[in-house]
Order: sequence, then C-alpha cells, then structure tokens
Amino acid sequence: MDPDEQMLHLSLEDRRPVNFALVVTPPAESELRPQDKAAGLFSADDPATTTTPAPSPSSATANSTATVTATATVTDDHPMSRIYRSTPTPTILLDGSLRVVQASDSHLTLFQHDREKLVGTSVYELPPRIIPAPDIVSFSGALGAAISTREVQVIEAIRVAGHEFDFALRVTPIFDGDTLIYVSLEAHMTGRSNSASKMEQTYFNETYRTLVDTVKDYAIFMLDTRGHIATWNSGAAILKGYTASEIIGQHFSIFYGPEDLQLDKPGRELEVCLRDGKVEDEGWRYRKDGGQFWANVMITPIYQLGRHVGFVKVTRDLTERKAAEARLIDAFEESSKLKTDFLANMSHELRTPMNGMFLALTMLMRTGLSPDQREYASILEDSTSILLQVINDVLDYSKLSSGSFSLTADVLDVPAVVSAVVRNCEPTLKPGVVLETSVAPAFPHGVKGDPLRFRQVLQNLVGNAVKFTESGYIHLDVSYSVDSNDPQFYNISVQVVDSGIGVPEDAVSTLFTPFTRFADSTTKRYQGTGLGLSICKSLAELMSGAVGFHANPDGPGSVFWMSVKMGRIDRPVPSTRRIAPQVPETTLDTSSLLQKAALRKSILLVEDNKVNQTIMIKLLGTLGFECVDAAWDGAEAVRMVKQKPLAYSVILMDINMPVMDGLTATGQIRQLNVDVPIIALTGNALKGDAETYLAKGMNDYVAKPIHRQQLVDILWKWCGS
Repeated sequence: MDPDEQMLHLSLEDRRPVNFALVVTPPAESELRPQDKAAGLFSADDPATTTTPAPSPSSATANSTATVTATATVTDDHPMSRIYRSTPTPTILLDGSLRVVQASDSHLTLFQHDREKLVGTSVYELPPRIIPAPDIVSFSGALGAAISTREVQVIEAIRVAGHEFDFALRVTPIFDGDTLIYVSLEAHMTGRSNSASKMEQTYFNETYRTLVDTVKDYAIFMLDTRGHIATWNSGAAILKGYTASEIIGQHFSIFYGPEDLQLDKPGRELEVCLRDGKVEDEGWRYRKDGGQFWANVMITPIYQLGRHVGFVKVTRDLTERKAAEARLIDAFEESSKLKTDFLANMSHELRTPMNGMFLALTMLMRTGLSPDQREYASILEDSTSILLQVINDVLDYSKLSSGSFSLTADVLDVPAVVSAVVRNCEPTLKPGVVLETSVAPAFPHGVKGDPLRFRQVLQNLVGNAVKFTESGYIHLDVSYSVDSNDPQFYNISVQVVDSGIGVPEDAVSTLFTPFTRFADSTTKRYQGTGLGLSICKSLAELMSGAVGFHANPDGPGSVFWMSVKMGRIDRPVPSTRRIAPQVPETTLDTSSLLQKAALRKSILLVEDNKVNQTIMIKLLGTLGFECVDAAWDGAEAVRMVKQKPLAYSVILMDINMPVMDGLTATGQIRQLNVDVPIIALTGNALKGDAETYLAKGMNDYVAKPIHRQQLVDILWKWCGS
C-alpha cells in the first residue's frame, strides 16, 4: 500500500472496520411505498433477490465482522442485470441502504475481487481500494453530496496500489420520486500515472507525515464530516493518553466535559467552523485517565475538489499559561488591595492633622479678633479649604484610576442640588457677572442616583464657569427626558454656558486629560490641579453618562454639558435601616437649639490624636456640652460604656486607633445591648467606608476635617430631639 494511503487516509483493509455515521439513513421496510418495492431492478418480492438490512449506526462496529448470511443475488436472465454485469466500465451498484447489489465483471477482474464477497456488503465495509476511493472520508463526502444534491459527483486522481493508471470515481444517485433506490459507482481510468509526480507526491506525503508525527507539543488529527477521529499523531497520544487504535473512529466529543456535552458544544463548534471557515476555543478538556487540562483548540474544515471531506483539529495544552494568568490576576488583586489600603491610610494621615487645624481656625474666627488678626485668620481658612480640595481631587483621581470607586444609590432631588450649588458659587462671582438658572418645568422631585457625586460634577462645571468668567453671564440649564431604551430611567441633561475666556482650539483634545491645565499656564493666574474635568468625566461615565465641551455659539466663552442616567421613582420605598428622625428643612438656628439641649446631654469622645481630642473637647464645650468624657482608644471606650451604660447620649468614635479600632469597639458596645447613637469620625474618605460603618452598627458618619456646622447638624440630628 502506498505511504500516502497509510498516512492520512483511513484504510479499513488492515484494521477493524470503523463505525462512521452513514451519509443517509436507509428507510425502514415499513416506510417503503409498494411501488418503490416493485420499481427497482432487483425486486424485494423476488425470492431470489433477498438483501440483508443495513446495520444501525450503534451496532455497525459490533456487526462489521459478522458473516453476511443472506446476500443479494441476481438471476442472470434479468436484462438489466446482464447489462450491469457485462458493462466494460468497472461498476458497483448500491441499493437504497448503501449495500452492494451488483458488481460488473470488469470491476471484479480489474480489482481482483469475488462477487460473492461483494454482494450484500455495506459500502462502508469495503476497503477504499476496492471502490475505488482515495479514503473513506473523501468517499463519504462525495456520496453524501451526490445524495443530497441528486447530482453526479466525481472524485478524480485516485491512485490504487498495484495499478499503473489513475482512476476517477463517478457517483450517480438514482431516485424514484423522493426515494433513493440505487447508487451507481463507476471507475473510469483517466490515464497512466506519472511516475515522477507519484514519487514527488509520495515524498511530500512522507515528509508531511514525518513532520506531524514529530510534533510532540500539539495534538494534530483529522475528523470526518461528522466529527469522528480519522488520524492520530504522537503529540495527540502524549497529550490525551489514547493510542491510535483506541481513539480512531471515536467522536471527538469524548474530550469534552459533561457541561459542554449538555450544551452540545462539539456540534456547535463544527457548525461555526463550516460557517466561518474556522473556529478557535479555549476551555477544559479531558484525558483518557480523567485528568483535565486547559486547551486551546483550532478546527479548520478541509475541502477536496470543492467538496467538504472533514476537519483538521489542532490542540495545545495551555494549563501552565492558565495558571500563570491566575497568578497574575491574584497579584493584580493583591496590588489593588494594597493600593486601596494605601489610599485609605493616606486619606487618614492627611485629614487627621487638617481636622485639628481646620477646627482650631473655626474656633479662632469666633473669638474677639482685631481686624488684622481676622484678616490673617481668613487667609488661613481659605488656604485650608484650597488644600482640602486638592487632597480630595488627588484621592478621588487615585480611586477612580485604581477601579476602587463605586457609587451609592439614593434618592436625589435634582432641582434642590442645583439650587445648593448656585448658592455656593454666588459669593465667588466677579462683579457684574450674572448667574442664571433654568430648570425644566414639572421636573421630577425625586430620582435615584448618587447625590454626592452628581453634586460634585455639577459643582465643578459651575465653579469653572465662575472662575473663568470675568464679565458677562453664566447660564445653567437643567432638563430631563425618559430614556427611550429603558423607560425606568431618566436622562438628566445639564448645560453650563458662560461668556468667559473660552478654551483654545489646541487644548480641546486634552481638556479632560488628567493633570492638564491650559488657562494662563505661564502666569498661573487660575489655581487648580488639572484633575477636576478628568474626575467629572470618570464620575459621569460611572453614572452611565458623559460630559463634553463646545465653544459658545453666541460669542466668546464655553459650553460644558453633562448627561447622566437616573432611576425613576414611582413610589417611596421604605428603608429597612435604622435612621435618625427626619428634621424638616427650616431656617431654625440649630446652634441655638443645640445649646439648650446640650445642657442635659453627655458625650463620649473616642480619639487617639491629642490635638484633635483637645480641639474637639473645646469645640463641644462651645456648643453647650459641659459633660464630655474622652477615651484614647476603643478598648478604653468599651470599659467606660460598661461602667456607665446609660450615661451617654451619643458617642463620637474615631476609626483608626491603636489597641482597638473603632469598628471593633462599636461591635462590643452593641453586644452590651446599649442603644446609644455612635457617630464615626474618621479621615477614611474612600467610597464604601460609610456603608461599612453603618453595617458594623454605627449610626452615622462624618469625614475629617469636620466643619463646625456639620458637627452641629449631626449632633442635633441624633441628640437634639
């Protein structure tokens, strides 16, 4: 046998027959129409023409070596039988079940075979050289194409061992109506084989076989048109653990796990392969011993003479790469955690000393100062506010760039936020600049979003307009619309139009790039870190929106816009978390009210920083609290609460402390069944900290540095009533 037949072509001559799926399923006897039974050359009713039924696919392999006991024979006096037996063209005739019912004398003589061994045999049980065919895969493809298209198919350039001629196999389907009754296989000699070409092809086939078998790191093998394994290389044997005799003829789905089989992943891969020209996949595959490995799989269809004859499948073991990726992911997560912890620590370390400085300035401003002293104190207060804004911008940018930033969904009153931002910016307007606001009529009173971050973006946009507008106007327009893709959301649109200095054309492309400043960059007339717009862009994207810029069409100046998504609220949703009594928005002086209530209240202050503790005690004293106890750490606070469980009206608890932190102390106090409000005072300003504190049993949260009025409002909220 030629080497090319031994290499990639599946020969059934020298091994146990393989159970390949038939191209068509022959009809059952009960499905044949009466006229079909009588229409053929060899009637099923003729006692002399009895055929053995084709075996089912599941039993084909088991029965393939059994002796055919009832073979089809044809009487010599049948005219058509004599024609087929005597035709000079080597011919095999198959019935509708693809079993041999007749063979020409010329075919038997040319291929040296006995009629008795041929007749009644399934065509798939014949060696390819007897048909003749290059291999079972090519023949199966041509036969399937002929039956499905009802057209003649030809396989050319077939070389058969021991013959000097090349052959072309002509496959002709014969139908009676919609029923396949016969298939004619005619072997035509096409000319004497070219010895040089044959030697060259043998050389290339042998080289290719050697190359494929030499590859040890890749499993390279062929599949027939239905996915059954037809060839096997040494790399496949090493990777998957099967020998060629064990695996050839099996369906390639044997390598897939139960979940993939349930989803019919092997079948879908072949469909995609035929549709797209190739398919590539990664996933777990299984070896013979049950072990699994992470595989990269590439499947490519094979066509011969325009007909699909099978697939080539290449598999690589990427288990080590998968493990390396997992290690990289773990390292990245660890790095992200370290970065988050570093940011939390930096936030605490920066805000803690600023808290003491800010509160000291606040108290100093309330004392009797001379005009010069008050001017100096005001400068310090303004500088402290700017420093705090810089710290907040840097921390926000770091959180956004590290991916540790998240939003908090809450009920948001957009018109109220707009009014608050305008009130905050009005004192900084240049003389002669007019700030006007327009809010769409019937604007929803409540939407679902993050109030803090929405206000932060809006404050930045309006603040920039105020900063860069020396004269003229600033218009703030706010509108809304129902989202067309999801009616459960509103699209909130904000547009800030100013008549300021505008944005140079060469700076527009980098306007939202971090650390980029363009306005008077040489003289540094305008202060800022260059992070504000970059943070606005990131926050808007977190809110499923965007920010943008274009020049003012009505003259000098800029137009900055923001669009975000906010959830619709059809009806109020009750909160399951214990909250403080809601105080109606009035113009009451909470400081005066708190002064009266504080005389009957006692506070426990837990703070490990000496400066902050001293300033806080003095500040609380100015608010009217004469009874203030102080603890240096959480353990001391727990002891004091145990000694006087009903003495304190509120506990102000720092978070990061030696010996015992504030969260642990809160948990132990709650275990004492002491229902006292605990308010977190901390420099940890990372997103998610407030939720963590509330989940651990605290009632509220105040970030350092603490503003006096903010502390007044919190204390009135929890102990004023």
